[in-house]
Amino acid sequence: MVLAVSEDWGAGGAGNGLGTLYAFKKANDLAKEKFGVDLTAKLSSSSISAALFHTAGKGTRLAPLPASENNNKPAVRLPATIDVGGEMVPITVLEAVIKQTGVYAPSRMGRLSVFWGDQVFIPSAPTTYSPSHHVDIMCTLGKMVGEAEWKEKGLEKYGVIAVGSDGNAAQVEKVDHGTAIKMLKSLADVEKVGPSLGSFSVSSAMLAALTTEFSSEIESKAGKLDTDPHLWMPMTLSNEDYVDLMSQKGVEEAVSIAHYARMQKFKESFVATNKTMGVFGAVDVGRDACWWDYGQLKLYSRNNLKILEKSQDAELLREFLGIVSPLMNSDCGETNVDGVSHIFSSAIKRGGVTSSVISSVKCTSVEAQGAILVNVSAKKIKAAPGSIAYNIIDSSEEGITLGEGDVLVGIFDNEGNVTNVRSNIAIDGGKMWKELVLGNQVSFEALHTANKNSDVTAIEDRRNQMHREA
Repeated sequence: MVLAVSEDWGAGGAGNGLGTLYAFKKANDLAKEKFGVDLTAKLSSSSISAALFHTAGKGTRLAPLPASENNNKPAVRLPATIDVGGEMVPITVLEAVIKQTGVYAPSRMGRLSVFWGDQVFIPSAPTTYSPSHHVDIMCTLGKMVGEAEWKEKGLEKYGVIAVGSDGNAAQVEKVDHGTAIKMLKSLADVEKVGPSLGSFSVSSAMLAALTTEFSSEIESKAGKLDTDPHLWMPMTLSNEDYVDLMSQKGVEEAVSIAHYARMQKFKESFVATNKTMGVFGAVDVGRDACWWDYGQLKLYSRNNLKILEKSQDAELLREFLGIVSPLMNSDCGETNVDGVSHIFSSAIKRGGVTSSVISSVKCTSVEAQGAILVNVSAKKIKAAPGSIAYNIIDSSEEGITLGEGDVLVGIFDNEGNVTNVRSNIAIDGGKMWKELVLGNQVSFEALHTANKNSDVTAIEDRRNQMHREA
């Protein structure tokens, strides 16, 4: 059963904490209405495993690619193609995430798993396990390290999960080694530590209890709470350490003290009636796990060009994406293609392609070096190293020319109009969100606003038809 719900919350959104609870409530209501299925009851009886995939967020760091999918960030496509209704089309990031995370379903009967829609990871640790905590969070664990190695591994830049000798875990966020040791003193001897992937699962009991605790916020659609700072940390850290950590985020002491007291009261009440498992634990995906993040423009480029590499990580990526040959479902005519490039579901008559990834491209002449081309129809394409062309239809005789690191995307609206928008790999869309860059007539923010009422399905159908007719 697949259910899609949207977050009709107040200004600023619900945060991924309240957002998770609200999304499940809406999904449960929808399942009852459409299929006569009570998801809450089925989770309580451990007859199903449910997964929630968060697709919220503007995708500022990935701009302008999400705008090309009309703000549907997880619909941004990767180069590998899959069969959809008899047509080979590039797989979306969300489809890749769903494909990957399904391996945990058999171990999570009676639990709700929560994943993010812009990162794919392939565990090196076994995916079959018996949950021992009401909340378990995914992370890459290794032995507890000293101050020098903590800094060397860059752990002060991540949300970090630490696991004690009793198997219980705690979370700290972006702190140095000394601060982490101080904050983790509530655990038994810390044996393992590592960066959090953010994805987690909760038991049906914890899901129900959290939903009850925050029922007033959910009913009024007010407030904003995230899982890490507002749920997990106040349940696993001391009052002093929690308040200190939140003060570094600019939160007033009185606010943090009150929220900490609320979560501790919640925890005590929950533990009193749910003693069969611990409260907060970790699921180790393995120190050698592959982790491919597509949430930033530079990472989208890096992890798609990884397809060309000769490494174990690249081999696993190709296997995961079903890539069995450098040339798949394509006719390259007289094009000179090197032994490194990969081309999927494309028709190219002539040109030269080196160290590039090309998908669903229809073109008379392509000259590409170190480039990524996805869903492009044009008479000529010249793409320099590091460049990206995405969702482009160009009927001009001169075609498309991209300089080093250039990014060109096509944005389609409800009326059938097409606007091409430029950026560059070196440009941080988050920092330049409100600015006009590289001669664009509108900012990334303005594009996001204009896309809010887009009919995504109709636009995609029209765009696909235009590609077929080009």
